[in-house]
Amino acid sequence: MEVTDLSWFSGQLIVWYHKNKRDLPWRSTKNIYHIWLSEVILQQTRVDQGMAYYYRFTELFPTVSDLANAPQDEVLKAWQGLGYYSRARNLHFTAKYIANELQGNFPSNFEGLKKLKGVGDYTAAAMASICYQEKVAVVDGNVYRVLARIFGIRTAIDSTQGKKEFQALAQQLISSKEPDTFNQAIMEFGATHCTPKEPKCGSCTFQQRCVAFADNTTKELPYKSKKTLQRNRFFNYFFIENGTCALVEKRGKNDIWEGLYEFLLVESETEKHLDELLTSTKVEHLLSDGFTLKKGPIKFKHILSHQVIFASFYQLYVENDFSNLPTSSTEVIDIEDINSLPVSRLTHKYLEQSGKEQQTLFNF
Repeated sequence: MEVTDLSWFSGQLIVWYHKNKRDLPWRSTKNIYHIWLSEVILQQTRVDQGMAYYYRFTELFPTVSDLANAPQDEVLKAWQGLGYYSRARNLHFTAKYIANELQGNFPSNFEGLKKLKGVGDYTAAAMASICYQEKVAVVDGNVYRVLARIFGIRTAIDSTQGKKEFQALAQQLISSKEPDTFNQAIMEFGATHCTPKEPKCGSCTFQQRCVAFADNTTKELPYKSKKTLQRNRFFNYFFIENGTCALVEKRGKNDIWEGLYEFLLVESETEKHLDELLTSTKVEHLLSDGFTLKKGPIKFKHILSHQVIFASFYQLYVENDFSNLPTSSTEVIDIEDINSLPVSRLTHKYLEQSGKEQQTLFNF
C-alpha cells in the first residue's frame, strides 16, 4: 500500500484525543515505573478491569525496588484474577533485574527497554515515547484496527508482511513533535471509538477519509488469516481436608498458571465420574482409610484464549495426618490460610462459591 500525504492524520487524531480522552491515572505522570506497570497490566486487559490492579500495585509496591524485594507469591496474589500470569512473573523478574543490576534505573531508550524480560516492541515504544519523547510508534490490536479501517488495508495482521506493513505505516504517521500524545491518542481512539464490534462511525472524525466506512467493510477489518484453535481439557480437583488442614500443590512450568496454587489435580482426557477418578495414584493412597464426600462435583467451564477448561471440584474429608504426600509439589496448609495463596481465577471462583455456602470454612 502506498500512501503519500499523511500529514492530516496525526493532527486530526490529536485534536480528537484532547477532546475525548479518559482521565486515567497513568496519564498524569512521566514516572517510568508507573508507566511500565500500567502498560504491562493493560496487555490483554480492559482499562476498567486493569485500573484497580494499577492502584493495587502502586500502593503495595510504590517503587521498583519494593516490587523487586517482594516475594513472588505476594506479587502473584496481587495479580490474582487478571490472567496471563506470565506477565506478573516477568514483571517481578524485571523489577529485580532493574533494582539489582541497573541500580534502580530503567534503560533510557526504546532499544534498551525492549531488551527487558516481558517488554516487547509495543510496551517499549509506549514507555520510550511517553517518558523520553522518542519517536517510535506503538502497534497493538487497537492500532491494527484503526489503520486497517481508515486506510483500507487488507493484509493479514497475523502475517509477517502485515506486521511489517502496519509498523511502517504507524511510524510514518507518528507526530514528531508529540510522539507521546500520538501513541496514547491512537490507542485511545481504537479502545473507545473505533471499537471491534460497534465502531462509532456516525460521529467519527475520520469518516470522510475512512476507506472501510466508504466500502462498508468495517466488520471485515482488520483481516486475520488464521483462526485461534482451542482444545478442551478436563480438570478434576480434589480439595482433601482433615478438619484443620488441606492439601494444595503449586503448578510447575510449561503450562498455564505457573507458580499458582490449586487443589490436587487429576486431569483426564474426557469427563470422568468420581469412581473412575479415585483410582488415580495421586489421590488413591490418601483415601485408602476411607473418606466423606462433603461436596461435589461443583462444575465450571473456564475459557482461555487457546483452551477450554471443564473443571469439577470435589471436597473430601479424611482422617489423615498427611504425613505421606503424593508429589514433591504437594503442601499441607491450614484451611484458614487458603485465601492468602495466589490461585487461578478458576480456583478463586470455586472458593467464592464455596465461601458463600460455607461461611465457617472460608473467610469471605
